[in-house]
Amino acid sequence: MNDTQLNEIVDAIVRELKASGAVTKTSASSSGTPASPSSTLVASPAVPAQPRANYQLPITNLSIDLPDPTLDEHRYKMRVKNPKDANGVKAMIASTTARIGVGRAGPRYNTASLLLFQGDHAVTQDALYRDVDQKLLDEFNLFTVQTKITGGKQEYLLRPDLGRQLNDDAKRIVNEKCQKNVNIQLCVGDGLSAAAIEANLRQIFPVIKQGAQAAGLTFGTPFFIKYARVGVMNDIGEIIKPDVVILLIGERPGLGRAESMSAYMAYKPKTGDSDADRDVVCNIFENGGTNPLEGGAFVIQIAQKMMKHKASGVKLKTAT
Repeated sequence: MNDTQLNEIVDAIVRELKASGAVTKTSASSSGTPASPSSTLVASPAVPAQPRANYQLPITNLSIDLPDPTLDEHRYKMRVKNPKDANGVKAMIASTTARIGVGRAGPRYNTASLLLFQGDHAVTQDALYRDVDQKLLDEFNLFTVQTKITGGKQEYLLRPDLGRQLNDDAKRIVNEKCQKNVNIQLCVGDGLSAAAIEANLRQIFPVIKQGAQAAGLTFGTPFFIKYARVGVMNDIGEIIKPDVVILLIGERPGLGRAESMSAYMAYKPKTGDSDADRDVVCNIFENGGTNPLEGGAFVIQIAQKMMKHKASGVKLKTAT
């Protein structure tokens, strides 16, 4: 929408208000000086507003619909007016996913940039607050357990400590259903992005399972953890006693980027272990990150190295 179309809409609204008697026009202020443009319309509360059924603005060939701002052709469009080096700006935009060359309207974003920002923020909110599709979990025969979070996503965000501990029912179920003392125990957690699990699990899960079997490693009973934080690996290690725990978990989403997943790994995790005792393969996603197929193969390589050196995290780095 250009300035001319915007002015047409404003003029039509003003004419409608004047026709209904909701406003009156004055030519001078009370001091006798000419009125400023902002003071030419004065509210007239004595005239009640009249109903205007089926009223249409007297404007033709005007559309306020805008194209989808998330499409690449609009997302990466240069919006700087009259740049000194247009080719240089386009080259910078093409070299990064950062928001540059977006232009402005005075001190603010222009409309297209603002709509893109709001659209990307909505993607983030959706990934964070919704649950992983149950059909996907059923597809891989993953039973579900839960951490100590009882107040939904809001509590999950405010109390990360509770997301690091399985509740009592979860501990009982894991103890009953899972094979003990295996080489590889794979778990899936929603984390901060359900979309990340849905985007990557179908590719990475078979690679890890088949890779473990091809390497002659025993593969435990996989399951899903709702409201999971990385530290929940400690409880899993205490119950199942595996050599290596692998936790696939959704990463914190960025603006417009919700499909990034991490694979956290630890050798014989136990109560009191911290991030220094773990390794991670992060930014797992297609088209820009670590491809989930390659990520799965890399995870098995790290697991074999952990078992060889009987260590993970900082200890594994010092051992190698």
